[in-house]
Amino acid sequence: MNIVLLSGGSGKRLWPLSNDIRSKQFIKLFKAEDGKYESMVQRIFRGIRKVDAGATITIATSKTQISAIHNQLGDEIGISMEPCRRDTFPAIALATAYLHDIQGISEEEAVVVCPVDPYVEDDYFVMFKKLGEQAAKGEANLVLMGIEPTDPSEKYGYIIPRNKASISNVSTFKEKPDTKTAESYIEQGAIWNSGVFAYQLKYVLNKTNELLGTSDYAELFSRYETLPQISFDYAIVEKEPKIQVIRFAGQWKDLGTWNTLTEAMSEDCVGNARMDETCRNVHIINELGMPILAMGIHDAVISASPDGILVSNKERSGYIKPFVDQINQQNRFAEKSWGSFCVLDVGNGSMTVKVTINPGQHMNYHSHKLRDEVWTIVSGKGRTVVDGMEQEIGLGDVITMQAGCRHTIFAETELILIEIQLGKEIAVHDKQKYPFEF
Repeated sequence: MNIVLLSGGSGKRLWPLSNDIRSKQFIKLFKAEDGKYESMVQRIFRGIRKVDAGATITIATSKTQISAIHNQLGDEIGISMEPCRRDTFPAIALATAYLHDIQGISEEEAVVVCPVDPYVEDDYFVMFKKLGEQAAKGEANLVLMGIEPTDPSEKYGYIIPRNKASISNVSTFKEKPDTKTAESYIEQGAIWNSGVFAYQLKYVLNKTNELLGTSDYAELFSRYETLPQISFDYAIVEKEPKIQVIRFAGQWKDLGTWNTLTEAMSEDCVGNARMDETCRNVHIINELGMPILAMGIHDAVISASPDGILVSNKERSGYIKPFVDQINQQNRFAEKSWGSFCVLDVGNGSMTVKVTINPGQHMNYHSHKLRDEVWTIVSGKGRTVVDGMEQEIGLGDVITMQAGCRHTIFAETELILIEIQLGKEIAVHDKQKYPFEF
């Protein structure tokens, strides 16, 4: 199978665990069979590999998410990087061109596109094969996966099939109607659009040529900022007369808010948290070291991270976005390809950061013009390179680097250090990278 996973957007509805660079799909809340916690994107990736170990998987994403993707899925995953955010039609057009021009996949082959954030089981991934096989037949230009609706929601597109067969031609597709219109569609037998669909590469390549003037990957990438900001459903699906739909009756949840996310959690508490016996329908997610105790609370979510603390009624949690928009602070936690960092304190001319480097990983060889840095090793072992001088390091070692000094660190085991940054201007853009053979 050829799979394109759509991993876009920033995270505000699941604040404080999600932020501008840590979207909801990277939050580790779901317990896997080995007892460890995994994220939505890890769960989707594992499910695809379970059904088809040899599937070609490409993630369409923004530059800010690439480090987290490599951290959670490894370096072998294909990535179609969007230079900026433009919505799903440009993202899918670019990813399709990437498959054809960079990965060398024939335009006759089928590709399945799906989001990375639904909560599903193994039968969902079996459906991918059915979608791909149906698209390969060429009976329709698009093959959609439909979900039986539970209410006239305004959040989804609506597919009206010509009949009730498991595979049917589509008479009408409408993207996100109002509630009254959605009710009339359901009366006509409409089903929800799951956001999962399949097509032959040549179909989207031709549509990209028609609507954007080219399907060449390099040209699309260079012009990406100028491409129309429009969804694939509005640009393509609503206008396409040759569509089929395959009905899916398995578990499918759109985990877009704290209320829906907690419904899919197998545990009431994640992290250092506990509640008394009078609590009802309460979930606590704690990424901080300090304990959280809840007593006598009903129908609530409590979430704590380095970015903040949320205490909310579950129903009200869906209205979080405008309040989070008013919070103006830098992100205090992020995953990198080599590990993660957490900002502990920000002072006048200083910043204190806890850095975790995964075994076998390393930072880039780099320097800063405007700040000094001091590393104190608190766990693990590895080595540093400072202006070309290599040194073995371990618990208790202190490494000092003045502004302009070139430096990096390599972890033999998991390596945890406290980094103190000192300078009048401490900014992310103050970083110069250099080539280095590790």
